[in-house]
Amino acid sequence: MSKLRLAVVGAGPAGIYASDLILKAEGDFEVSIDLFDLLPAPYGLVRYGVAPDHPRIKGIIRALYEVLDRGDIRFFGNVKYGTDITLDELKEHYNAVIFATGAIKDADLNIPGIDLDGSYGAADFVNWYDAHPDFPLTWPLNAKEIAVIGNGNVALDVARMLIKRPDDLLSTDIPDHVYQGLKASPVTDVHVFGRRGPAQVKFSPLELREALHVEGVQSIVYDEDFKYDDGSQAAIDSNNQVRVMVKTLEDLRENPQAHEERRLHLHFFSAPVEVIGEDGKVAALKVERTELDGTGNVKPTGEFVTYPVQAVYRAVGYFGSALDEIPFDSKNGVIKNSEGRVLSDSGEQIPGVYCTGWIKRGPIGLIGHTKADAIETIGHVIADRALWWNPSKPGEADVVATLEQKGVDYVGWPAWLKIDANERSLGEAEGRERIKLFDRSQMVAISKGE
Repeated sequence: MSKLRLAVVGAGPAGIYASDLILKAEGDFEVSIDLFDLLPAPYGLVRYGVAPDHPRIKGIIRALYEVLDRGDIRFFGNVKYGTDITLDELKEHYNAVIFATGAIKDADLNIPGIDLDGSYGAADFVNWYDAHPDFPLTWPLNAKEIAVIGNGNVALDVARMLIKRPDDLLSTDIPDHVYQGLKASPVTDVHVFGRRGPAQVKFSPLELREALHVEGVQSIVYDEDFKYDDGSQAAIDSNNQVRVMVKTLEDLRENPQAHEERRLHLHFFSAPVEVIGEDGKVAALKVERTELDGTGNVKPTGEFVTYPVQAVYRAVGYFGSALDEIPFDSKNGVIKNSEGRVLSDSGEQIPGVYCTGWIKRGPIGLIGHTKADAIETIGHVIADRALWWNPSKPGEADVVATLEQKGVDYVGWPAWLKIDANERSLGEAEGRERIKLFDRSQMVAISKGE
């Protein structure tokens, strides 16, 4: 029986699902998988992209842990593709590679003033409060009034983390520097802006309910934002999720919440057109009111409103990053591919190279959609057996030798479990499940038992 030596780059849900599914797929060959990640920790965006007060979603980590803990997938953390291991080195050791590197950068928002001091990408803020090892320990939280641009779950997460009372986060896994940063914030008002109406928001119902019922925070909506056209009504009638969200928002409209010192404002039909500055810093956000066109889409009205704010967060989507020697679609932020088969710049299939997850299809869909995505990709990997690479050093010890010769401080699965145990121990001392470590060198040292 022949053997498939497979490398997977990216240890988030996409990479772990792909690894698990190909091991369970029927085939007349054995499968041996090595899973690489830039970080010393696995789980990708579930660990570094989900708000710390969302333990339900973080519960997905348990299922991912069980896959990796079986022992039939080797984990190599703290390994940077392109430097610590190159495409040529992957070809020496494997028959194929699947890239599952996700999308962690903010999509651009091209409006005047977006580069002013006090204007931030939501993804950067998320990485800060989720204690990503490659982000600074401090964050400039000095604004009383803040604008968040976007009508998706990330926008709600960012808004909730900005306005929530910091002491209510002490039961989560945030380290002390995140708590102290949030505690020092003078914030009183966070405004969330979406260019369409209540029937077109991209929130999930649970995210919306959580955001509207934060202890010590008054949630506010505005009567002029509640308008519906035929397209809106069709969406309400045909989609239960839309119906629930509209009802949730209408209930808040009809039953205003009591006054609190901190306030969350939801604004609809408000398209940002300019971030206004003063002395090089954010001073206001200018929006243009929009109106429905009958189909559920919106058109501009020529009416403008300016809101005084001292910080702006854009939460208009994530964007993928290019990888060494892999063709990249810089317009859409994805690897050039057809159903997960990576394509050259001229559109021809590149043998042995595949992709899955957000780096394949863009940052759309929830974590669950990633599994169906992986099924498509691994189907092509199996079907393309005749195109697999012929590695010159296919032994499982050979890639370890390559990393060690290059002096790479990789973190294997048993080593990660030491980091995991340390985080749990830190949390137990304070009555929490864990406290997240954030210093890469410290994590590596702990992984070595130092």
